[in-house]
Amino acid sequence: MRLLIVEDERRLALSLAKGLTAEGFAVDVVHDGLEGLHRVGEGDYDLLILDIMLPGMNGYRVCAALRAAGNEVPILMLTAKDGEYDEAEGLDTGADDYLTKPFSYMVLVARVKALLRRRGGTASPVLRVGPLSVDRATRRVLRGEDEITLTAKEFAVLEQLAERAGEVVSKAEILEHVWDFAYDGDPNIIEVYVSTLRRKLGAASIQTVRGAGYRMVASDA
Repeated sequence: MRLLIVEDERRLALSLAKGLTAEGFAVDVVHDGLEGLHRVGEGDYDLLILDIMLPGMNGYRVCAALRAAGNEVPILMLTAKDGEYDEAEGLDTGADDYLTKPFSYMVLVARVKALLRRRGGTASPVLRVGPLSVDRATRRVLRGEDEITLTAKEFAVLEQLAERAGEVVSKAEILEHVWDFAYDGDPNIIEVYVSTLRRKLGAASIQTVRGAGYRMVASDA
């Protein structure tokens, strides 16, 4: 899952980005409302963490502009203000949730995960590919009764493949959702993670489609 943080308190923004990256998300950070609006319009984000008091354009206006353009990305608004009017205004402009500073990091993570689950509607948070189950809520992977231990990045790559099991997923698509916008390293890093996943899940579970990407299939191997 790819997140964008729009927050002008740089220390807070970078702290949140570091923590959410450790949770397995790809995280981009900008510090200006106008830049945030532009980035969401140009990118494919799964969730936006949006401060209200921003230079360039405040969070209320960013949120309203996105909704007016038909962009339904889930928005979690952050503010140092505290009061019913502020919360109502934020939600009226189209925000999905609201968190007042200072807040617990664990509460923010819980809200982020809840919004992402809600975006999936009533669909189960558990992805099943043959005997393999990938639980996006608990971030556990099971083959039958046996749990398979994965790192945060390994899980994120697997999630992208399992979510589209049977389809070809390109390296570019995996990079876009698992690594952040600023990543300019070797795209062949995907091959390293796929190789590790094959070793842990079974070599036949992820097929290489030459020149196109990877396909995850049901496999007992």
